Amino acid sequence: MDIRIVADGIQNREDELIVVNLFEDVQTPGGATGAVDQALNGAIREAIAAGDLRGKKGEVLVLYPRGAIPADRVAVVGLGPQESFSLQAVREAAATAARKARELGVRSFSSIVHGAGAGGFALDVASQAVVEGTILGLYRYLELKNKPPDRLDPETFTLVQFDPDKVAEVEAGALAGEIVAEAACLARDLVNRPSNYATPTDLAELAMEIAGEFDEMRCQILSEEDADELEMGAFLGVAQGSDEPAAFIVLEHKPERPDLDTVVIVGKGITFDTGGISLKPSEKMDRMRGDMGGGAAVLAAMYAVGQLDLSLHVVGLVPATENMPSGQAYKPGDVLEAMNGKTIEVISTDAEGRLILADALAYAAQFKPRAVVDLATLTGACVVALGRGVAAGLFGTDEELSSRLQSASEASGERVWPMPLYDDYLDKIESLTADLSNSGGRDGGVGTSAMFLKQFADGYPWAHVDIAGMAFEERPGGPKRPPYLQKGGTGFGVRLLVQFLRDWAAEG
Repeated sequence: MDIRIVADGIQNREDELIVVNLFEDVQTPGGATGAVDQALNGAIREAIAAGDLRGKKGEVLVLYPRGAIPADRVAVVGLGPQESFSLQAVREAAATAARKARELGVRSFSSIVHGAGAGGFALDVASQAVVEGTILGLYRYLELKNKPPDRLDPETFTLVQFDPDKVAEVEAGALAGEIVAEAACLARDLVNRPSNYATPTDLAELAMEIAGEFDEMRCQILSEEDADELEMGAFLGVAQGSDEPAAFIVLEHKPERPDLDTVVIVGKGITFDTGGISLKPSEKMDRMRGDMGGGAAVLAAMYAVGQLDLSLHVVGLVPATENMPSGQAYKPGDVLEAMNGKTIEVISTDAEGRLILADALAYAAQFKPRAVVDLATLTGACVVALGRGVAAGLFGTDEELSSRLQSASEASGERVWPMPLYDDYLDKIESLTADLSNSGGRDGGVGTSAMFLKQFADGYPWAHVDIAGMAFEERPGGPKRPPYLQKGGTGFGVRLLVQFLRDWAAEG
């Protein structure tokens, strides 16, 4: 979709659809909405008085000007209560309007910048949120479908800013929004893509393509032989059951800049998870193609980092492999030795994500990072604790790092909730035969998994984000779901990571 910025009054736009907004319970619209209402001889006020328009979140009313203004249609989208207005409401309003535009079959539409003016947000911040919501709201996974959709997406979206002196702010925000949203859509594609189209080799090839687009990005793919030389026994233990070759992906942005802070982001890359010998139930096992949601988020975030050209040395690590049962597969009771020398008794082969992350976290230490953040669809226990589609669990060893992630969460709209790392959890993963076991049972599973990872995050501030309940949306769109989410991969973590890294680059 072509995104444009113009200086104009929205009421002057000659377009198939123009979009304005309304806060809940406002009786007399002001600003751009008031200007359109005046040009329509009070049509918006009439709709409010009749009870047809209340400004509730998710509400959209379409009016037909009949020549009163150049546009063919006017959409008034609800923002919800002004007292609880947020950037999340901006994204949702933009997504609602974009989906209505597609429903109407328009090829081009224009919108004011929701959230600026009475919304109280800076123009660049609000513009970014509008573009994010628009692109995410129109997302559909169509790669493998032969039949075209009934309604095509609009080809052109124009953001309208009345003051010409402020157009540059809108342009900057819109560009950032486009980069971030398209990266999130890439992560959605990877999660939605069938596992035979998204093997570890495929992810490695994508990483190479990403690095190839930027002068200051480098990619290294460690093979199973390379991992063996590095003594990554935990990663290779998981990989040995699959005929698909594993790949340990290393992406570096600005690797030749020792003057910059180093931040490492790590993503779990299980491209298909059968549970291994500890086989999962067959129902919904197809969803296990999305067990690389953390890895998808890291690859997509690195693509955004390259486009934004952040002044930061960012390293993206994705240990990628399948977890399969076979005659070569690792077994419950086996003992694996990780890169840092710690031995691990395998209680469940379905607790494989923490094993591949163990070696990735140990590998991260060589970069002497200021911080390491890992994202993983790690535990069903996190879904039980926080709910599906509500928030990701956040664990950390450093208060400042956790605070940075929480601030990025608030700005990006990708919610995280702090969870405890009590020493008691370590007792639950004691092993009879090794330094620790890879599972502490059902009780406290989200805490024991994080405590397991902590044993490999030595020498740097570390945070773990369990995105198990956030990476895949099972429910179809509805009035209680954000309109920029569709059934399937959500791309969760991309906007969180990019916001976190942008803030770090700006603030140091």
